[in-house]
Amino acid sequence: MHWYKVTNDNQIDSPALLVYPDRIQHNINCMLQQVDGDTRRLFPHVKTHKMREVVEMQMQAGIEKFKCATLAELEMCLSIGVKEILVAYQMVGPKVGRLIQMVQQYPTADISSLVDNLESANALATAFKNANLTAKVYLDIDNGMHRTGYPLNEDTFDMVKALTEIPNLHFKGLHLYDGQFRSKDVVERKKGSDQAFSPAYPLFAKIYQELGITATVISGGSPAFSPAAARSNICCSPGTTLLWDYGYAQMVSEIPFQWAALLLTRVISKPTQGIVTMDLGHKAVGSENPIGKRIHFLNLEGYEVYKHSEEHLVVKVSNWEDIRVGEVFYGVPHHVCPSVALHEEAHIIRDNEWVENWEVIARKRKITI
Repeated sequence: MHWYKVTNDNQIDSPALLVYPDRIQHNINCMLQQVDGDTRRLFPHVKTHKMREVVEMQMQAGIEKFKCATLAELEMCLSIGVKEILVAYQMVGPKVGRLIQMVQQYPTADISSLVDNLESANALATAFKNANLTAKVYLDIDNGMHRTGYPLNEDTFDMVKALTEIPNLHFKGLHLYDGQFRSKDVVERKKGSDQAFSPAYPLFAKIYQELGITATVISGGSPAFSPAAARSNICCSPGTTLLWDYGYAQMVSEIPFQWAALLLTRVISKPTQGIVTMDLGHKAVGSENPIGKRIHFLNLEGYEVYKHSEEHLVVKVSNWEDIRVGEVFYGVPHHVCPSVALHEEAHIIRDNEWVENWEVIARKRKITI
């Protein structure tokens, strides 16, 4: 039997998210191998899976530090005992107050967030001062992606120094994300990542020499995990690696991660010759990619996805006569992160059997705080 087949799939309503914990464990082991077993160098992101149980699996493997993108993800991690976590997002508006509430509720946890400008840093520090607290921050560095961050140039040290002089603000280190390097060729991907990262080395040295601070450096998301892992004293923060997806499997082939999350769908109609319609609409699978790059079916050949709407996926198939209404198909999402966030729960598959469900709790914008 194929690894993905579920013997009791007739009990699973569709569309559904399937998660395979044994394959997650394999991926955790691969992450550890990349850093030679040094769990101190792993700062994995939780944004892909958004599940307590997946964080707990990593904690059982000795991983103690995590990264998140939302305050719901932060609360999820804190609720199960994570002791060090970075919210890789700059806090603005009501998020500042919510962050303070979590710091107050979990006083023993090491909680930090990102800043990339002095105005935001001062506003954060003032809010923490008013609560008799100190805000812990990493300086978000833009080393070429141009999405967020302070430029990596001759002025960056002055920005770090200014952060260290703000009352009620504790500078912890630097966050450098270089997700712009997406070549399928690992040599080219590493070359681009290394070139973008190289100006940071004299900055680290100057921070230590002039400020006496050994800055923690967090880098290496999933596309740049290989080059980041090859650098000494750098924390790596891959996230998609836990579940993996079809898109990254085509790009990052040098590490043997396994698909650990699939989408189960059924044929609901055969409206005309050569066409089948499945119940895998926009509300069930990440749909930001071109229509032909949203799902890769494992048990269907000779097909072309050509129409997609909120509740329907319309597919041209070569074996139309052989497919029946109600038939189950298993697909790997091209982009697993937004796909997981569309599902309230994951159906857990062990030894080809659905045995329980895990709540995708951090798909919420707010859990309790």
